Amino acid sequence: MDSIEESGDFRCWDELIPDSLGLIFKNLSLQEILTVVPRVCKSWRRVVTGPYCWQEVDIEQWSHQCRPNTLDRMVQMLITRSSGSLRKLCVIGLANDQSFTFIADNAKSLQTLRLPRSEISNSIVEQVAARLSSVTFLDFSYCRNIGAPALEAIGKHCKLLTGLRRTMHPLEVIDKVSQDDEAFAIATTMPKLKQLEVAYLLISTEGALKVLENCPQLELLDIRGCWNVKLEENFIKKFSRLKVVGPLIVDYFGMKGCDDCSNYSGSSGYMAWDFVAGNVASDYDDEISDGDWEDDESLEDVEMRFYDGFDLDDTAFDWPLSP
Repeated sequence: MDSIEESGDFRCWDELIPDSLGLIFKNLSLQEILTVVPRVCKSWRRVVTGPYCWQEVDIEQWSHQCRPNTLDRMVQMLITRSSGSLRKLCVIGLANDQSFTFIADNAKSLQTLRLPRSEISNSIVEQVAARLSSVTFLDFSYCRNIGAPALEAIGKHCKLLTGLRRTMHPLEVIDKVSQDDEAFAIATTMPKLKQLEVAYLLISTEGALKVLENCPQLELLDIRGCWNVKLEENFIKKFSRLKVVGPLIVDYFGMKGCDDCSNYSGSSGYMAWDFVAGNVASDYDDEISDGDWEDDESLEDVEMRFYDGFDLDDTAFDWPLSP
């Protein structure tokens, strides 16, 4: 039998079209895409330095462990590589308004934006919200420095928004009396919402009713930990498509939001969330390291290859690592 090569059906990996390679490479870790794939050959390097791997950027796990300065540089590098085709961005802990502005400046195709635990301000959100007009899902959970003004700006400019996650931590709202102003901002500017998660936000029954009144397409309302909200079961039944989770806690604070809520029904057994302050501290520590690179190559090396156009041989070779 003729071999695959002899029959002409064999195709070299480096001859695959960039779009196909990009789909394959997205199954690799961030480290592998940035430090291993570019070493293989020129065609693979062109794929990972171009937009093919970066239309959807999810570095939540990596960003949770890196220093703010390193995170800012990584976000800017990956967004630059996307060349305006970025559709999804998931990052934990942006350290300043500058990074948020950079994201907004490159958001013409952006649909999903998840920025939990980010240090962004009301003023910067108000300034750049108009540039986020294509966003359909937004996660501003645990963002302590924003409030109703930011949400109102998002609602006025992001007319396609159907999902909002604004989950807080009890320790972050302990000094607040009420956050009904956020509920009112959501209700008056986001009529197309289908999913709204405001767990532990200090809203009242009035705020929740305002949302239900003005968001007729709502399918999921997560009000776990919103102890001041009292919704009668008979009243909820009037909304045939609506699923309400909370205000009592059905499992634990670490649920991941909409993806998990579908597994719970109104008849689920409730149990109190066992809040242990000592355990929470580990979740809110400052960033620990520059990420979990397993080899010695630094982000500076990756950036240098990208911006300086480092050339590769056609075959794999030992990459010069930083000391």
